[in-house]
Amino acid sequence: MTLKKATTAKAPAKKTVKAPAKKAAAKKTPAKKVEKKAVPTDMEVITDAILEKKGQNVISLDLRKEGSGICDFFVICNADSTTNVSAIADNVEDRMIERLKKKVLRSQGKENRFWIIQDFGDIVVHIFQTEYRNFYRLEDLWSDCDRKIYED
Repeated sequence: MTLKKATTAKAPAKKTVKAPAKKAAAKKTPAKKVEKKAVPTDMEVITDAILEKKGQNVISLDLRKEGSGICDFFVICNADSTTNVSAIADNVEDRMIERLKKKVLRSQGKENRFWIIQDFGDIVVHIFQTEYRNFYRLEDLWSDCDRKIYED
């Protein structure tokens, strides 16, 4: 007796043909208007920070015509207490970093808080205690310069 090997015939593989995909109706979404916020200038950030902490008699002197080479602008203000002088200086530094990513290059006077000077390159900020501003009268030394007064 011989055994016959059972063979199974494989049915040919069925090819499936996919129907072409229907393109989904393109939904048009209204374009969103992206408002570009104007980047504030260094001067705007500095003076706003001073006024935010109740700095008084805020002025800027334009030194560009003088050709002094020190800087382009002085910003001068005063406050009645050493605590307020310090708070203004800290706020100016914080706002410049926060809004413009600029750090103060040099700063002096934080130890006594009578007259703090902050150098931002083109702008030097002078924050006086009121009696020292009246004594030194820094803006009188630069009386020929164009000046701008800032108010809250």
